[in-house]
Amino acid sequence: MKGIDKHILNIALPSIVSNITVPLLGLVDVTIVGHLGNAAYIGAIAVGSMLFNIIYWLFAFLRMGTSGMTAQLYGKHSSVDIVQMAVRSIGIGMAAAFVLIVLQVPIREMAFLFIHPTEEIKELAQTYFHICIWGAPAMLGLYGLTGWYIGMQDSRIPMAIAITQNLVNIAASLCLVYVGGLKVEGVALGTLIAQYAGFLMGIGLWIRHYGHLWKHFRKEGLWRQETMRHFFQVNRDIFLRTLCLVAVTLFFTAAGAEQGEIILAVNTLLMQLFTLYSYIMDGFAYAGEALIGKHVGACDYPAYSRTRKHLFAWGGVMAGLFTVAYAIGGDTFLGLLTDELRVIDAARSYLGWALAIPMVGMAAFIWDGIYIGATNTRGMLQSMAAASACFFLLYYGLYHAWGNHALWLAFLSYLGVRGIMQTFLSRHMTRQSFPPRPVTPSDPTGN
Repeated sequence: MKGIDKHILNIALPSIVSNITVPLLGLVDVTIVGHLGNAAYIGAIAVGSMLFNIIYWLFAFLRMGTSGMTAQLYGKHSSVDIVQMAVRSIGIGMAAAFVLIVLQVPIREMAFLFIHPTEEIKELAQTYFHICIWGAPAMLGLYGLTGWYIGMQDSRIPMAIAITQNLVNIAASLCLVYVGGLKVEGVALGTLIAQYAGFLMGIGLWIRHYGHLWKHFRKEGLWRQETMRHFFQVNRDIFLRTLCLVAVTLFFTAAGAEQGEIILAVNTLLMQLFTLYSYIMDGFAYAGEALIGKHVGACDYPAYSRTRKHLFAWGGVMAGLFTVAYAIGGDTFLGLLTDELRVIDAARSYLGWALAIPMVGMAAFIWDGIYIGATNTRGMLQSMAAASACFFLLYYGLYHAWGNHALWLAFLSYLGVRGIMQTFLSRHMTRQSFPPRPVTPSDPTGN
């Protein structure tokens, strides 16, 4: 295996494991309360988990922005700036968490304007929410740390943290519920304990593996205006991009729900094919963030170009494998998720759309990692805005004629347009990342 492929897999594989463990936190909570004899507990955990998924999803810019900027500093071998980036990202995460805690009641009330559960579920969900909101400092601080680790070409520590969080969550929740006699409160406290266990582990591993960098820390320039402007410019673009992504994702679910329970179930099941694929492809996107950022920081265009080609090669291989696997085992996969024959029969009509996802969406995932590594977040935002507009235009233009097929066509177009737009804008991104050096009399060739 070539060295560059080894570097890609060293970052991608642990990241894939970390991604797969993310939904387990919510799954464990649902499984525990699912055996307590009251369906309202399941509904409360589902509602509470969804609220936090959206909140933390919107703050994902802390991880992505930190990853790209740290990777570039790593490529420049700028120890002072590398340490300052860690402190800056964790500090901003903590500040954002403080705002969330202060505004927890307005956030809760705003959420329930859009969600209308029964009174019992609402009361239990509020209990879950007001306990877990205190985990915001740990979660947002860990976002900054995780991005920093990936930027430092280290995805093994985030993987270890993710696995530890799940083990702590299982142990703590089981003890609090079945030994302590708590219900939803026990599950919420178990999640809270797991979040802080992960954050403290992240800090501890930083001290152990990177503590030697602390001697380079300087307070001067930590919150410098120019530095902060760049930090927030990068993260603003990622935040707005994430808003578009959330809007499309939530609308997809809502549009399916409006067509009845069968179509909602079909869309939910088929989207699991996309979700599984996205966990794998995000791992290669993370590798792109780390390696591309390093090469941009080092001004090493040949390494940047080779890495980009290899990332797309791996993306093509993964897309091909997933397409074949879904084509051969699509019915079997649906049968594992449900035994409702009506849902499985209805899903077969739309399976072709799901089969097209890997090939159509591959470029968007790989380009996302490359753009984040190059910190060219404006190009990401422009591509996402165009893709989101295409999604809504196609859906509303074709829904009356095509029904749910219009929704799937719109979603595939959304994925495809992102990749096409990013490809179109990539030359500009490359020119910005590697501007030509001026020709001087002593260097007539510009080399």
